[in-house]
Amino acid sequence: MTQHRGILNTHVSARMRRLIAARPWLTVFQLPPYAPELIPVEGVWSHLERSLANLAKRGIDQLAALIKTRLKQMQYRPGLIHGYIGKTGLRPP
Repeated sequence: MTQHRGILNTHVSARMRRLIAARPWLTVFQLPPYAPELIPVEGVWSHLERSLANLAKRGIDQLAALIKTRLKQMQYRPGLIHGYIGKTGLRPP
């Protein structure tokens, strides 16, 4: 691992390297400081934002309920989630 400007130091510290080395089952990839195309959850948030576009809600409670509903709907569409993972070049579980 190399240390890059803009990366949280705890992710590249000697302590973290020892923690990772002590777990042979753990594979860690250090991503560039900003790489949304490599992070599957970015696709989820983008999809959620598009589904909320042009909607007006009366308050934060209504908005929170709608967001929970939309995320729950995504939960039951594994193909959608696997697609976001696949776009990163990773293999879905």
